Amino acid sequence: FTVQSLVTTAWVFATSGISESRLFEAIARASEQRIGDFKPQDLSNTAWAFAKLGLPAPQLFEAIARESTQRVGDFEAQGLANTAWAFAKLGAPAPQLFEAIARESAQRVGDFNAQGLANTAWAF
Repeated sequence: FTVQSLVTTAWVFATSGISESRLFEAIARASEQRIGDFKPQDLSNTAWAFAKLGLPAPQLFEAIARESTQRVGDFEAQGLANTAWAFAKLGAPAPQLFEAIARESAQRVGDFNAQGLANTAWAF
């Protein structure tokens, strides 16, 4: 599967509210192996999809946190908000990621819409 296929599949199922645990376990494993190929939006959309369905995936979230922390400056404001929301929703510990998101969000606060600001504030 391509990265785009993994991300789109997770997003479509989450948007539809369909939680297929075996599918999401397979998406998590495949995503962990290819996390370095994910674009910032892929990282945030994947985290969002798992959180939307309430599906914890600790190893995947560790990989997303590590990769997102390194590339936080490449995220759009919505991606920052969605990533923070997803980690907070699942209670996934990622203190370095949250520090990076806080710094980046403070520098780009004008780029956030009202919902993005609210989601980011809620996550903290």
